[in-house]
Amino acid sequence: MTGICSRLPKRKIDGWVVLDKSAGMTSTQAVSRLRRLARAEKAGHAGTLDPLATGVLPIAFGEATKTVAFVQNSAKRYSFVVRWGEERATDDAEGEVVESSASRPGAADIAAVLPEFTGEIWQTPPRFSAIKLDGERAYALARAGFDPDLKPRPVRIDGFDLVECLDGESARFDVRCGKGAYVRALARDIGRRLGCLGHVTELRRTQVGPFAATAAFSLDKLAESWQEAGSSEHLLPVETALVDIPALALTGVQAERLRQGQSV
Repeated sequence: MTGICSRLPKRKIDGWVVLDKSAGMTSTQAVSRLRRLARAEKAGHAGTLDPLATGVLPIAFGEATKTVAFVQNSAKRYSFVVRWGEERATDDAEGEVVESSASRPGAADIAAVLPEFTGEIWQTPPRFSAIKLDGERAYALARAGFDPDLKPRPVRIDGFDLVECLDGESARFDVRCGKGAYVRALARDIGRRLGCLGHVTELRRTQVGPFAATAAFSLDKLAESWQEAGSSEHLLPVETALVDIPALALTGVQAERLRQGQSV
């Protein structure tokens, strides 16, 4: 079916779809598959998810791509699991172990340090990240055997909560953060702070701005919708991305001034 869709003419589609991305797929791969299924002229995503991660990946079609920046700059929410005792090269379960510890923290120990990672904090991005250094992605340099010189930068953590200690070896957290914050870096840094080391084993994004997991659909569900009906009932309006932006009512005269490029 995908091969047939790729040979059909492209069509203009405007709006948003909230994909519940599965593990093992890159964000770019997800966009490409949905674009082919929808036969859309133009598509893009608002906020990269690691292949290991699952959850909310807002995908914009047509005119909605012009509003991607507003979504990328919005607040995000994640549910994730940190396994104690090992720090890994990628700060998640896919990397090799670089250091280990026999220490394990208790719930009270964890809760006591969370305020240190809340608010405006300085964070060094993971070595395996998409940040560019002299035109090269940090993860590409790391894979080539280099140690990317990543500088600490300010990020905003609006909330960082311990949900549960799972088995004495790991714990589940919920975090609400601003643009540019890395959950893998949080796991790494809290593990170091507790003296037990740690890395992410499970990561799910539950919200990006106005897009929540409750309105997200699997790739199979979205594919079924497009293949059976020729369009998706799950397509949201372009303006969905702008619901958090303050609105200003204009008079006819003011609107005309804006059309002419003049200030109001």
